[in-house]
Amino acid sequence: MKKANFKYHILFPVLGLICVAITSCERGYSEDIDFATFPTIGDIFTDVPVSLNDSLFISFDPLTGANVDGFDVDYDVAYEGTASIRVDVPSPTDPVGSYIGGIFKDRGDGRNLTGFDALTFWAKGSTTATVGTFGFGSDFIEDKYAVSINNVELSTNWKKIIIPIPDPSKLVQEKGMFLFSAGTESTNGAGFTFWLDEIRFEKLGTIGQPRPSIMGGQDQTAQANVDVSLPVVGLSETFNLPNGQDITVIASPYYFDFETSNPFVASVNERGIVTVEGLGEVDPNTNQRDNMAKITASLGGVSAAGSLTMEAVNINVISLFSDVFANVPVDNYNGFYIDGFQTTLGGAVEEDGNNIIDYTLLNFVAIEFYGRGGSGVQPIDASEMTHMHIDVRVNENVDPTDFFRIEVFNNFTLGNSVSGAYTIPGTDLVSNDWAQFDIPLSDFAGLSAKDALGAIIFVSDATIANVSLDNIYFYAEN
Repeated sequence: MKKANFKYHILFPVLGLICVAITSCERGYSEDIDFATFPTIGDIFTDVPVSLNDSLFISFDPLTGANVDGFDVDYDVAYEGTASIRVDVPSPTDPVGSYIGGIFKDRGDGRNLTGFDALTFWAKGSTTATVGTFGFGSDFIEDKYAVSINNVELSTNWKKIIIPIPDPSKLVQEKGMFLFSAGTESTNGAGFTFWLDEIRFEKLGTIGQPRPSIMGGQDQTAQANVDVSLPVVGLSETFNLPNGQDITVIASPYYFDFETSNPFVASVNERGIVTVEGLGEVDPNTNQRDNMAKITASLGGVSAAGSLTMEAVNINVISLFSDVFANVPVDNYNGFYIDGFQTTLGGAVEEDGNNIIDYTLLNFVAIEFYGRGGSGVQPIDASEMTHMHIDVRVNENVDPTDFFRIEVFNNFTLGNSVSGAYTIPGTDLVSNDWAQFDIPLSDFAGLSAKDALGAIIFVSDATIANVSLDNIYFYAEN
C-alpha cells in the first residue's frame, strides 16, 4: 500500500465552546448588508480531501482504546479515480488500541448543507464484516446535529451507503463531515480492513416516507418528583431508500420539535430534556389534580411515533437504575469477583429507547455502590425506605422450580458484609416478559440495618441464565 501525506490528529477533551459575540447598536442593519453565507460544497473525499486541510482524520480519544495507527490513503485500491481511504481495524489485543474511529471535520467556518438530503459513500471490506457506526454531524464540540447508522455490513465488493439527513434545513453551518467507528465484534476478534471512497453529500431526491420516532416508537410512562429531569431517548427516523429498502438513522434531539401537553407539570427543552415543574393544577369542577404531562415530538413537520407521559409525584425514592428517576452514583452494574467460577456476562444496554441491564450466563453478579477501588461512591442510607422495586424479565422458559434471588448487603466490602436475602420463585416470573416486584425491605431475611447499603447481588439457579432488569430503586411507602 502506498503512503499518502495526509496527517491525522488526536483530539483530547475540549472543555470550552467557541462563542461569537455580536454587538448591536441603536441603528438597524442596512438593507445593503450581505449576511455571512457558508460554502455549499458537498464533496468530502474523492481522490483527495475536498476543501479540508491535511489533518483529515481526528481520532477518538486513545484513552478510550481508540487506535490511531490504522488510518491511511490507499493509491492501490479505489472505487473511482485513483485513491481511497483505508481503515485497518485492530484486534482487541492490539497494544495501541482495540478499536478505530473518529471524524472528518471542516476546519473552516463550516458548510451550508441545506441543499442536500443524504451523505453517501462507497465502502468494501477485506472480508464480510460489520462496521459499528457511520455518520456525520459530530465535531467533538457540540455534536448538535449528529446522525448515525449502526451495524453496517460490508462485503468484499463495493457497496454504496446512504445516510439520509433528517432535516437539511438545520445544517446551515455544519462542521462534522463524516464519522466512523469499528471493532472486531463481527469477526470474533480478527482484525480486518475496509475502504471508503467518493464520500459526499448529495441531493438524491429519491429518499421518501420519513417516519420519525421517540422513545423507540412506544408510548411510555414515567414518574418523577418535582425538579427531577430526564431525557427523551430512543430518537430515530426511518426512510425509504431508492432501492426500496428502509433505513433507520439515529438522530440528535436538535432535529426534533418537542411539545408538552401540560407545562404546569413538565417542560421539555430543545435537547429533549424533560423537567418536572410541579404537581399540576386542581380542576375546580372535579377537585382532581391533573399531574400528568404527555411529551410528544415532530420532525420536519411529521409527527413522531411514541411519547413519554410524565406523572409528577411526591415520593421518597433512591434509584439505582431507572429511566424514571434520577439515579444515585454506583461503582458498576456488573461487579465480578471469582475468576473461573463466576460466569455472568453483560451490563447496562439500550433496548428500543430504554436503558436496561442484560445478564447472560448468569450465576451471580452485583451492583456495587460502596466506593470499590477508591471510586468515591458513597453507600446508601435507606433507613427511611420501606420497599425495593425491581422489574425482571427472564429471556427464556421458566420452570416452577426455578428461582431468582436478590441479596442486599449492609456495610459491604469484598471481605466483610451483612446481608439480607429475598427469593423470587419461578412461579412469579414470566418467560420473555416483564414482571414487577415491590418487596418490603423487612422481607429480606437477615437484613438488620439499612443505614449503609453497599451492594445488591443477583443469584440464579442453573436453568435461568438470561435475565433483563430495570427500574431498581428503594422507596418509602406513603
